[in-house]
Amino acid sequence: MTPKTDVFVVDDDVSVREALEAVLTDEGFVVGTFHSAEELLTGVRRGRPYSVVLDIHLPDQDGLELQQLLQVECPSVPIIFITGSGDIPMSVKAMKNGAVEFLTKPFADRTLIDAVCSAVETGRRSQSAEEDMIVLRRRYAQLTPRERAVFPLVVAGFANKNVGFELGISEITVKAHRGSVMRKLHADSLAALIQMAIRLEVLRDSVVATEV
Repeated sequence: MTPKTDVFVVDDDVSVREALEAVLTDEGFVVGTFHSAEELLTGVRRGRPYSVVLDIHLPDQDGLELQQLLQVECPSVPIIFITGSGDIPMSVKAMKNGAVEFLTKPFADRTLIDAVCSAVETGRRSQSAEEDMIVLRRRYAQLTPRERAVFPLVVAGFANKNVGFELGISEITVKAHRGSVMRKLHADSLAALIQMAIRLEVLRDSVVATEV
């Protein structure tokens, strides 16, 4: 969907869909509406939303089961459940599975708007972080085997001469590899490089830098 959809609304009752769409559109959100689980999953595969407002009772799929499918198709996207007949065990299960809110009909427009505002902001941050991670992994994949060997030693605090001793290469060669690693990963400082190593899970926790 273009522009980027803020929220997908899923309810088999057309009057509910239209009412929720009107409320959220008036608030400035870009809204996509669906009447079934199947239609929602098709929409998700075409364009990931920042959040989903989901009726827990749909004709073709139980909402809690659909929640699990969404976590595969659309990881970390916040889900707000709505229901006219929810109970405490159901709401607890939904929240344990990652739902951010569980609203019982009828609910005030402001209650829905506040929940969606929070969910959309969370979804935007999550997607931004995931996109950044994809870029970082792509850059890491460009490192040569030797650069990948140098990388964890550098971020563990080894001086160039110690890295060279560890890997059996010259200090000059270590400097060249270190510089290449920083360029390829777009790191402008050692601190930034360390953060990248943590995110990539390549930091060697067991390594303690020592001088020889």
